[in-house]
Amino acid sequence: MLRSIAIAALTLLLAACATSHLITGQPRPPIDPSQVQVYFAPPDAPFEEIALLETSSGVFTYGEQNKLDSVIQKLREEAAKLGANGVLFQGTADGYGNSGVSVGAGGGSFGGSSYRSGGVGVSVSPSKKHARGVAVYFPNPPPGD
Repeated sequence: MLRSIAIAALTLLLAACATSHLITGQPRPPIDPSQVQVYFAPPDAPFEEIALLETSSGVFTYGEQNKLDSVIQKLREEAAKLGANGVLFQGTADGYGNSGVSVGAGGGSFGGSSYRSGGVGVSVSPSKKHARGVAVYFPNPPPGD
């Protein structure tokens, strides 16, 4: 029973980090992600659109630069699976997350004995970075960023 719950939790965690795509053109055979260039502005070169991409940083990714690096790498990997040699970066958005610290104290008595207790609770739920891009194929790829 406990093993089933752990597997279900892991599956949900992995699904939360998944990258998705919506095919809008003709996919090609997969390529190595290192061959995929990311363009932050559309280059002046003809290209074919293959898919719209969406992704998010991992649950345990901390730091804005790390989150951005994570989503760019995930966009590259998904584009490579579709045979795209470029990604037109469409931007990012911050997800919801928060953190907090709670402090509590209490006391009482029972049968002539008294007791006291206290506690501190910490909740850290970092926000995710979400990103979008367009997987494209350039017959003659321009230099990337």
